[in-house]
Amino acid sequence: MKNSTLILKVAVTLLFLGAFLTRCANIMSPEGGPKDTLPPVIVNLTPNNFATNFKEKKIYIEFNEYVQIKDQNKEMFTSPQMKKMPLISTRGKGIVITIRDTLKENTTYAIDLGSAIRDNNEGNPINAMRYVFSTGDTVDSLMCSGYTADSYKADSVSRTFLWFYIADSLPDTPDYDSTIFNRKPDVIARAQNNGIFIAQNLKPVAYRIYAFGDKNDNQMYEPGTDLVGILDTLYNPATMPPFAVWFDSLRHYPSADPQLYFRMFTDKAFKGQRLVEAMRPDCKQITLYFNTALPIIDSIRLDSIPSDKILFDPRTKGKDTLNLWLNVPAESLPDTIKGTITYHKHDSIRQLVPTTEPLKLAWKLVESKEEQKEREKEERERKKAEEEGREYTPPKKPNPFKFKCSASAEINPEKGFDITIDYPLVAFDSTAVKLYKLSGDEKNPTETEIEKSFVQDTMHIGRYAVRAKWEKKTKYRFYIPKDAMTDVMGYKNDSISQSFATYDPEKYSKIVLTVKGQGDKQYIIQQTDSSGKTQQELKGVKTGKHTINYVSPGEIRIRVIEDTNGNGVWDAGDVVARLQPERAEMYINDTGEDVFATKANWDIEIDIDMSKVFKPMTMENLIKMLEDKEASRLKKLYEEWQKKQLENPQGNNNQNNSGMGGMGGMMGGMGGMMGGLGGLTGSGSGSTGRLF
Repeated sequence: MKNSTLILKVAVTLLFLGAFLTRCANIMSPEGGPKDTLPPVIVNLTPNNFATNFKEKKIYIEFNEYVQIKDQNKEMFTSPQMKKMPLISTRGKGIVITIRDTLKENTTYAIDLGSAIRDNNEGNPINAMRYVFSTGDTVDSLMCSGYTADSYKADSVSRTFLWFYIADSLPDTPDYDSTIFNRKPDVIARAQNNGIFIAQNLKPVAYRIYAFGDKNDNQMYEPGTDLVGILDTLYNPATMPPFAVWFDSLRHYPSADPQLYFRMFTDKAFKGQRLVEAMRPDCKQITLYFNTALPIIDSIRLDSIPSDKILFDPRTKGKDTLNLWLNVPAESLPDTIKGTITYHKHDSIRQLVPTTEPLKLAWKLVESKEEQKEREKEERERKKAEEEGREYTPPKKPNPFKFKCSASAEINPEKGFDITIDYPLVAFDSTAVKLYKLSGDEKNPTETEIEKSFVQDTMHIGRYAVRAKWEKKTKYRFYIPKDAMTDVMGYKNDSISQSFATYDPEKYSKIVLTVKGQGDKQYIIQQTDSSGKTQQELKGVKTGKHTINYVSPGEIRIRVIEDTNGNGVWDAGDVVARLQPERAEMYINDTGEDVFATKANWDIEIDIDMSKVFKPMTMENLIKMLEDKEASRLKKLYEEWQKKQLENPQGNNNQNNSGMGGMGGMMGGMGGMMGGLGGLTGSGSGSTGRLF
């Protein structure tokens, strides 16, 4: 234990004392000299770092130059949390930290200032600045490291908070874990921008650990807003394997080989289901707003309106709103419609129980200012025509029937196109609608009618998919005659004609996937752009050949989702139920590439072995994955730098020294990631690190 304590102090001191060793500089750069890019240097601390039996109320840290404090509330945190955050103020060439809280006995505290302290000249920050002390005889001395990543995007999550709870102090709640909501953590750490964290000042005990992204910078976990990550087991830093620690010279903060891996997801905040509001925004429309998505509705009864005349439209992005459309003449509807709704509502113990509530829905036609002006103008013109003995012809108004067609110049023959109407249709003569295939002369083509069908969207009553046996590289015309459609408001369509063509395969790429699955498991394979935005996907994928056609030329990536429950969508986790999200990984080939170039009329063949994609995330596998990502990132940065040199060699000549120095730092960063320097090993502790 003594060895591990000594090693940790060496590690933390070296990280902290980087500020001592970086430079000795003047407050102002000489006129015409190089720009000051170095942080302030710490020259004195009172009391010393790692002080024991701490009883002070003020801490003074002196620098070699004047400093400023920036984003204190965002950057600073304490471990463990203090009820009253310390105050920081400048004094001379230093800062004073004033402790306002009553400290616990025999507790190791850390005040983490992040990058809040910067020089007064150029604003260069001291990164990862940390002051540690103990109110007892010893300083807790163990460390562990980890990595936080978005479980769907497979990208690192920066600035994540890690909350450590001593497991023996927690109740055993395997079915309902509310620890993160109602208990304060024993130790707190924070990940750097690359998602790597180094948790310090831990005890040799088992911890339950949570991670969350503090989106609102309030140092509180907010379900539905913050990303969150959980681990399936407890971890004791004294029994974990060794890990490497180094200073990332490119990013200018400490980094490490991760021992723990958090797959972050957005958990849903519990909201009791209830009917929030019932409105009647239009004469024939009723809108019901619920507190959460997918309400269970047993029945809706409206006085004097037959149930078969009520059209249900569940179209909302969050699926928490229901629109009702009344298929009856407007003149037969009263100003106020009364009725009841029976739905499932959460009671005081969070159980869904059937509940009947009254409905009272009032509507009154309110004329807008524009409508009033238009009406008054028409009345004046009608009166003037009558006085002059002329027949008055009212101006033609635009057709209120709203129609959209997703078919543009070209469509994907595998998907077809949709038509969307604002209000639900009550009459649709689909036989009058024509779909023609065009052939022959472009100026005077021959039109051949072909079969088509319409499939109504189950989540949007006004949307229909147009289905046909589409041929590639072929021209079509879609025609809807006047009055073929009538919506619930009584509006009818004007004649509509839309011409388009199907994709020419020679303009696109094709991805041929050879998948080796794991037993009967199903997968979702998504083709994304280089930023990870999904463009096409295949569901229910198993072992065999699969093809993604019509891939636009450019850079693409492949995301693979382990569809555990086979529902065709990626499912997030659940903190309370301690459920992990379904695994989603970006495909990486054997050479470490995850971005692939596509060209027109090219076939790309990709072999995906699911046992490799979803291999257990051991520490070794995690380190290898991050090394590959870092090497790829540095390679891209180097290529961008080379490109700039080629584009502007004259302008870059004056910056060769600084530019090459930057690339040297970049390559040094890669060396830090890839190099295998000998390290320190603590007896009986896995929390030691090699420092380089």
